[in-house]
Amino acid sequence: MIVLTRLNDSQFAVNPDLIERILANPDTTLVMVDGAKYIVTESMGEVIELITQYRAEIIRVARGVPPTESVRLNAGTSPLGLVPALTEENPGNTIPLRPRND
Repeated sequence: MIVLTRLNDSQFAVNPDLIERILANPDTTLVMVDGAKYIVTESMGEVIELITQYRAEIIRVARGVPPTESVRLNAGTSPLGLVPALTEENPGNTIPLRPRND
């Protein structure tokens, strides 16, 4: 969930996977898949960055990578630095496959 701020300064959490569109003219409006609309104080870029951080955190947790200071993202920076590159020295956390039961 990402935490956003309504125009009356109250905060609420929203599942970013349920956001269909983000409009910015002039207020940032989230249009959800069920048609609900939320006007927030954050800019479109800030909402996109929060979604990016949320999804990067999901990947980090799934890969078992410990949190570091590099987890904080700055707009316009790349690469994320959350998932280490797979090399021969670092093959990653692979799950061995089981043989099929015929």
